Amino acid sequence: MICHTQNGGLKRGEPLFSRFRRFQHGGFLARAPLPRWRGRKRVGEVSGGAGSISPRYLLENHWYQQWKEYVESGDQNSSSFPGHINNSELFEDLESFRLKERLVESEEYVLVPEDVWNKLVSWYGLEHDQPPIERKVVELPSTQKVEVYPVELYLCQHNDLDSPVTAQFSRVDTIDAVLQEARRQFEVPPEDETRLWVKNSDGSCERLRNVHMTVLDACLSTGQVVIMETRNKDGTWPSSRPHVMRNSVEDEELYRGQPGVCGLTNLGNTCFMNSAFQCLSNVPPLTEYFLNNHYLGELNFSNPLGMKGEIAEAYADLVKQAWSGHHRAIVPRMFKTKVGHFASQFLGYQQHDAQELLSFLLDGLHEDLNRVKRKEYVELRDAAGRPDEEVAEEAWRNHKRRNDSIIVDIFHGLFKSTLVCPACGKVSVTFDPFCYLSVPLPVSQERAMELFFVYMDPSRKPQQVMMSAASVQASLRNSCTEWNGGARAHLKDDIFVWTREAASRRCGAVGRDGLGGVAGGHQLVAMACVWWQRGPYPWVPGMGGWSGAGRRGLWLCRLMALPPPPGEEEEAALGEGPASQAEEGSSWSSRGPPTPSPPQATLPPPTNRRKRKCRHQRPLFTMRPVNANGTSERPALPTEGFTLHAQPYIAIDWDSDMKKRYYDEEEAEGYVKHDCMGHVQRRQPVKLRECVELFTTVETLEEENPWYCPTCKRHQLATKKLDLWALPEVLIIHLKRFSYTRLAREKLDMLVEFPIRDLDFSDFIIKPRVDVAPAPPRYDLIAVSNHYGSLRDGHYTTFARNKDSGHWFYFDDSSVSPVGEAQIESKAAYVLFYQRQDRIRPPSTTPCPRPPDAGGGCCSDSMEVD
Repeated sequence: MICHTQNGGLKRGEPLFSRFRRFQHGGFLARAPLPRWRGRKRVGEVSGGAGSISPRYLLENHWYQQWKEYVESGDQNSSSFPGHINNSELFEDLESFRLKERLVESEEYVLVPEDVWNKLVSWYGLEHDQPPIERKVVELPSTQKVEVYPVELYLCQHNDLDSPVTAQFSRVDTIDAVLQEARRQFEVPPEDETRLWVKNSDGSCERLRNVHMTVLDACLSTGQVVIMETRNKDGTWPSSRPHVMRNSVEDEELYRGQPGVCGLTNLGNTCFMNSAFQCLSNVPPLTEYFLNNHYLGELNFSNPLGMKGEIAEAYADLVKQAWSGHHRAIVPRMFKTKVGHFASQFLGYQQHDAQELLSFLLDGLHEDLNRVKRKEYVELRDAAGRPDEEVAEEAWRNHKRRNDSIIVDIFHGLFKSTLVCPACGKVSVTFDPFCYLSVPLPVSQERAMELFFVYMDPSRKPQQVMMSAASVQASLRNSCTEWNGGARAHLKDDIFVWTREAASRRCGAVGRDGLGGVAGGHQLVAMACVWWQRGPYPWVPGMGGWSGAGRRGLWLCRLMALPPPPGEEEEAALGEGPASQAEEGSSWSSRGPPTPSPPQATLPPPTNRRKRKCRHQRPLFTMRPVNANGTSERPALPTEGFTLHAQPYIAIDWDSDMKKRYYDEEEAEGYVKHDCMGHVQRRQPVKLRECVELFTTVETLEEENPWYCPTCKRHQLATKKLDLWALPEVLIIHLKRFSYTRLAREKLDMLVEFPIRDLDFSDFIIKPRVDVAPAPPRYDLIAVSNHYGSLRDGHYTTFARNKDSGHWFYFDDSSVSPVGEAQIESKAAYVLFYQRQDRIRPPSTTPCPRPPDAGGGCCSDSMEVD
């Protein structure tokens, strides 16, 4: 029941009865009956967020009327003296002191304010053992109401559902008030972390995530069961069903290891996620923020850009398990599920970039923990000639007005971006926040690449050579004289170059402009294309004339040109098979080319074949169009002719018997190394400083990303320069090893030398330093994310420094082992984590590091209740 009231107070000099009259109000809203109390407790003792409005107290109407008569008589010795305040008529019994149902105001009770109630109690006293019936005033739009019947909940612990405790709460009380009351009832130690679940009518349980939500907004009603669970010592929750890789539960519970030295099980191509988490987990200020439960008070459930706190909670669960010291390894299945739910690109079990996941996690954690609940509109202003200090301070202040979280405190720095219009010279200066530095690697454009030259003569093995990536066509023509023994007659027009991925053996054409966009993980194959002087179309021995559209299938001609082994009369008699075509082609050099057929879009059947008798026709292989993955449901290609440009990939399915007789796998993969292969120069390592210098150099914007000049009133290809203005406590440096172009992708595997200690950025910070200001701090390395392998098939690991012991460990999925500092620097380094020296605490413990065995556990977000 909720009764209307007014926000009034006591007036000096006003008779007490008149004061009461000002708080008598009619009207009520009936509410469902309440369950019986399980214990004797003071009604209304649970405090909440009803605001500054004083509560109201129920006073039994019979006592009130008698007191009214006593006061109006003016005789202190009157027989109408009311005696002790007695509200027994309002209770169902005098043991539970449960309020009767459907009481009517002004008939069975009256409402008095707190100061009036205190006066009455001090004058007349309260009947022995009767609790005061205190009720809160609820603020509603344009009115206020008194909750005569509050929400009564059954509180219980997860491990003891049969012994609930009853407690009453106002509808404006927060879930945190319910949690604190449950902790008080069950005497939970302050250091233990707890959370609440509500049991629905169907028996399922739902998390009460937002502790700042009111009981009314959480749709809690009288009679519902609220379950409190306490986090285990190993960082898991009792409601979880751990996927543990161990011999017995007892063995895992008895395990005590170094906190933080815990592996993550690979769920299937999730090494990128494991590496990213291990790096963030070993950032001391971020991990301590979660271990000390500071995140609980900053979860932002109303941010439309966030994930309703779910990413932050999932990350916190994983951190607490990893740093509990009770696990050798854990299974991050729930964390993987949450990441995939909010970032669809990480769904499934494909390989991904660890830096991309890091970017998502930092942004997701920031929005889930953003202290700004309602982002205001901020108008950005150009520098317009103002001092850099003023513009930078304004930019950072505007950034903090919309973004204020632990991620901003630890990882965010400030850029100075300068744009210059090439037409009018307009200079635009802005200061932009950053979370990490993505620095390019210095790469020479005149790089050398390996290439395999395939001769048209099938008896000659391919030759491996080293070519310049700048202009492969010209280099090949100049080199063919040497490779072909001086025979330049048939190489005067063109040479086709194909790339072949080493893993999948899929092929793709390379343009005439060179190999600049070809990835390092590809093999290059060059093929001589023979041209006939009397016709404009290329001709291949034994194949007849074919159009330019058939150039994609030129490598098939090399397979067709294999002659049959001597002495195999039966197979040589296959007049319609590819062997007979190859035999004709093998004798072309002595007979000269036959007259080619007119150009067609398909490969025509060969002409002037030698007529032979054969008992049967049995092809060596069939050709079938396939997709990029090598699968297709399309039928095999016809033997007489087919269009090559319709399908970019063609699969060759050998006949098993023919392959045993004619195909030598070792011979097919054989090649000859050219003398130039012995003089390959090794790449020189580069220093991290060079990468940062390249990052801060002036560059011209690309045509796809022009800048709109406010003076010229048009888009211009302006010059842009980035400078470092302010650096964060933890600096993340991303080495851009992966290059993506329209032609291909490439990984740069050069060694980048980076310091373990004393990384000095003072030469790159352009912020003026006053005389009293200390020198810019230096940085020490705390974690490295490594990437091994190629773009298609790679593996991520992590080097990290434990914040407690100061020792370095190597994290390779579920395997963890100690490592020396000399092993950290390698060609695999991909993302570097540095912490400012003035924020690094000395190690608190120095246990002897030992690699833990595989094990694990995970935490789910569902609860099973019997």
